[in-house]
Amino acid sequence: MGSKASEQRNRVVTALERVRHQIGLVLGAAAGARQSAEAELAKLELEQRIVRVGMNNSTSDQYAEWSRHPAANEVFGQLGSVRGQFYADWEAGPNALRDLVANNAPGPAGQQPGNWLGRVGGNPGITAPGLWRIGSATVPGKDVPRTFDVAIPLLDESHLSINSAPKTRAAVDGIVQNLLMRILSTFEPGAVRIHLWDVGQLTAILPDLYPLSRTSALTLYDPGRLEDLLDELAGHIRRIHATGMQAGHTSLREIRRASGQRVEPFRVAVLYGNGETLEPERARELKRVATGALAAGICLILIDVPTMLSTSVESLSLHDDRHAVSSMTGPDLIVDLDQPMPSGQVIRAAGRIAEALIAKQGGPRAFADLLPTELGKESSARELRAPVGFFEGEAVEVVIGDASPHVLIGGPSGSGKTNFLYSLLGSFAARYSPDELALYLLDFKEGVSFAGLAPGRRDASWLPHAKLIGVNVNTDREFGLALLRYLADELRRRSAAAKLHEVTNLADLREQDPGGHWPRIVAVIDEFQYLFAGRDGVTSTATQLLEDIARRGRSQGIHLVLASQDVAGIEAFWGKPAVFEQCTLRIAMPKARRVLSETNNAAVSAPKWHAVINHDSGVAHGNQLAHVPDASSKDVFVKLQHRLWERYSESFKRPRLFDGAHSPVLEQFPAFNDLKPTKKPRALLGQSIDVDEAACGVDLPKAPGRNVAVLGAATAEALSIMDSAARSLARQHPHGSVEFVLSCPIEASLPAVTELAERLRAEGHRATLVDDLPSRVIDIAENLSTLDRAQVLLLYGVDASIPALEAKAPGQLKSGLDQLRVLLKQGPGHGVHTIGWWRSIARLKDTLGFAGTDDIGSWAALDVQGNELSPFAAGQVVHWSPRPGRALFFDRTTHGAPEVIIPFQRPEGLLDG
Repeated sequence: MGSKASEQRNRVVTALERVRHQIGLVLGAAAGARQSAEAELAKLELEQRIVRVGMNNSTSDQYAEWSRHPAANEVFGQLGSVRGQFYADWEAGPNALRDLVANNAPGPAGQQPGNWLGRVGGNPGITAPGLWRIGSATVPGKDVPRTFDVAIPLLDESHLSINSAPKTRAAVDGIVQNLLMRILSTFEPGAVRIHLWDVGQLTAILPDLYPLSRTSALTLYDPGRLEDLLDELAGHIRRIHATGMQAGHTSLREIRRASGQRVEPFRVAVLYGNGETLEPERARELKRVATGALAAGICLILIDVPTMLSTSVESLSLHDDRHAVSSMTGPDLIVDLDQPMPSGQVIRAAGRIAEALIAKQGGPRAFADLLPTELGKESSARELRAPVGFFEGEAVEVVIGDASPHVLIGGPSGSGKTNFLYSLLGSFAARYSPDELALYLLDFKEGVSFAGLAPGRRDASWLPHAKLIGVNVNTDREFGLALLRYLADELRRRSAAAKLHEVTNLADLREQDPGGHWPRIVAVIDEFQYLFAGRDGVTSTATQLLEDIARRGRSQGIHLVLASQDVAGIEAFWGKPAVFEQCTLRIAMPKARRVLSETNNAAVSAPKWHAVINHDSGVAHGNQLAHVPDASSKDVFVKLQHRLWERYSESFKRPRLFDGAHSPVLEQFPAFNDLKPTKKPRALLGQSIDVDEAACGVDLPKAPGRNVAVLGAATAEALSIMDSAARSLARQHPHGSVEFVLSCPIEASLPAVTELAERLRAEGHRATLVDDLPSRVIDIAENLSTLDRAQVLLLYGVDASIPALEAKAPGQLKSGLDQLRVLLKQGPGHGVHTIGWWRSIARLKDTLGFAGTDDIGSWAALDVQGNELSPFAAGQVVHWSPRPGRALFFDRTTHGAPEVIIPFQRPEGLLDG
């Protein structure tokens, strides 16, 4: 036990000795560290005392005291090294600053005014200097003071806030005017726009610049309407941001660099305040504008406007009229401000810039200036883009594509709407080949705006891009409906192709199907409000089709250009937002109303021969004023059309021309000229009102009810329909295989019927003009089963023959009228068809008796009201108001509803001579 206790005590003693040893080491190290720290502290205190006094400013006693310090040699050495390096940098600093300004403020941006003031700048405005001179600053040197230039960033780089001192307004004006003249004199005319607002002055804001006020380079704003300026700037920011986002850019500077073009002018907005805080709403709007302005190429210069901006802004605070402190140089350096430029020289320089800008505009430009140097070189895969006018010498473009798919154009009579349409069409046609662009042109007003684009008697040329041209269709709303149906069918075709190729837009479809023919389609409908003129099926169907095309057409390259000269035309859309909202491209001619947004009155003040172009649904910030050159005078557009026709006419068909003021001529109609003998003859009654130049006809097989009735007292149209039906049938029967039986108790119509009989005989057919219709009807009816050839009964004025048909000879069981009813019911099955003209519905009903209406399988109504036609149209309500030169046609075997047709023009006396 004793040995164990002794051993344990020894271990404890040993451990304690080790602890004491470690503690000693720690205490020794701590003492050394303390001594070192104390020495370092004493050294730093000495360094601080020396720096506070300055080695050059010390007295001999102070220097002697410092020298006795243990660390004196080390501290003197370190401070001497720092001072040497400082003076080396100090001597080089001003020179470096001068070089910096010279490199970043070239020409007028940094040089003295004598080198440039009065000269017009040449910088195109794609890039801007980084700095702009405001004065100089001086610092003491080792031997002599050193002076360097002071410049500030502006335009794309920073805003500027100036704080004045008492009685320094003239100095502030000098600073601002110097900067503005440097900017204006750097760039070519038109590349900079100045906006001036002064809360305390209505006029006399920087008056030396007023020569520029006769151009767009300088705009003044009412002192009580700061919101006007801020709204305008906010609009520019939104528009440029939207444009940049579409192109994948975040700033106007990026857009300029990528495109190599100025695309937009720089804008400098100068706001003179009075040191008082702005109204809360104005202050908030100013902050919003300032935040997005630099990216949109807008620079603000704020004088005594106490608003904190959360964006890049430099400041300049005046001490007096010659000195200031700048954020660029810090609070310890006083800036010696440049002297204001001499007033007379500034006025003359501003005048020269204004004259150069006016000269650059060149006055009214010609239509030829819109055209490219080479025709048809552009691709429409992504969009259609072309200039339509000029503003201050620069072209103003219209863009039709996915972003702005449809166009709304408004302008009162005489405002230049038709001229604008010609500029638009010509500029597009010159840039895009007919493979890239297809035009469908429709003019509802009474005129021939587009007629010259189709071949005519005087000029055989046509616009190769035009596929359809409709003029004088103010009474043919059905033709506008036919165009919309065609576009809807084309939209379905393109959508099916896009689905097949798993794409969603025209550009991708063309890429995936390079062998397909997918041009962009532009349908121009002038005076489009006529489509909605009636409360009928045309209006309801047109509305549905137009809304569908407006919604879905953009992705498939189908675009609408809707124009109207009447406010009612625009108001027709207010209940159809699906169409109106899709027309994001708005074009307002002078004095146009309701085309732009409700609060945008730019068109009211637009001068003659100008148009307001707006790609942003009519909101004010999207306005672009354009002078539209003369494109509609004699031979102006024609010259371009001839060039295009000579280039493309062999590869593209002439356009289909529909002229509502002229009836088609049967002999010139393709459907008539293509007729040949057939076992399925078809009687042509007139022209369909359709996109295709198609004839409307009635098949006459051996089947019940295949008879035709012409209804109404309009003699000319009735004779035309009877004539075209007979002559078209004659072409489809071999010689000797048909007999035409003609009856005409109407004396005034007898010459026309006689001429038709002679014509049918001249074509090799038997044609008999009978005087005794009842006997002939009875003969044919009694011999139906034994007839050796087809019979066509052409009965004119059947109602006038009723008395004779009703008469019975003594002992006769059936009258001629009874036998006519037999022929109407049984004749078609034996190859006997009746084409008859009844001058009223009541007379036709009398003719049919109690047999009903089934024996009249088709009819063409002239001056007959729609409500009378219901019994002959399967009981449906018929919307028809008679109009000259038109007929309503219905064939119960092919029609769901009646359609309007145009009877052929019946030439007079073609057999004479």
